[in-house]
Amino acid sequence: MQWNTANKLTMLRVILIPVYLVVWYLNMETSAYWALGVFVVASVTDFADGYVARHYNQVTTFGKFMDPLADKILVITAMIWFVSTGLLPVWALVIVVAREFAVSGLRLIAVDNGRVIAAAWSGKVKTFATMVCLCLMHLPIPNVLVQVCVWVIVLTTVYSGIEYFWKNKDVMK
Repeated sequence: MQWNTANKLTMLRVILIPVYLVVWYLNMETSAYWALGVFVVASVTDFADGYVARHYNQVTTFGKFMDPLADKILVITAMIWFVSTGLLPVWALVIVVAREFAVSGLRLIAVDNGRVIAAAWSGKVKTFATMVCLCLMHLPIPNVLVQVCVWVIVLTTVYSGIEYFWKNKDVMK
């Protein structure tokens, strides 16, 4: 495997996921801020590796596989943490996980039919909105803002999931 800059950024994100959890489990007075810092760095590597891969023609099979997987693990890890603290309702996490499985399944069916489903614009908006909301939820924000974040995450997740299936409904025939 070629360890180009984009792949290194993806692997940095993967390595930061357990670091993120360890920081939370240290249970220090400042854990939320340290966890936020780790989450922000990991989130920035998501945008940076995509830019580097496209701009410098460093797209690899490893990157195509590991980048979306790392994103899902990072986001779901943060969401599970917030479920455990009571900030995020379980139903919201279930919707996010169900959407991820459904879209991944759709992509597998498409590949089996010789077709690749590229990331949709709504999927990119969903990822960005989710990461911003999760960043905010690390801070001592009012409960009403937490609820707004939950709904932004859920609504962008549902919308992007529907869009993937609508635009690719022929794959299911």
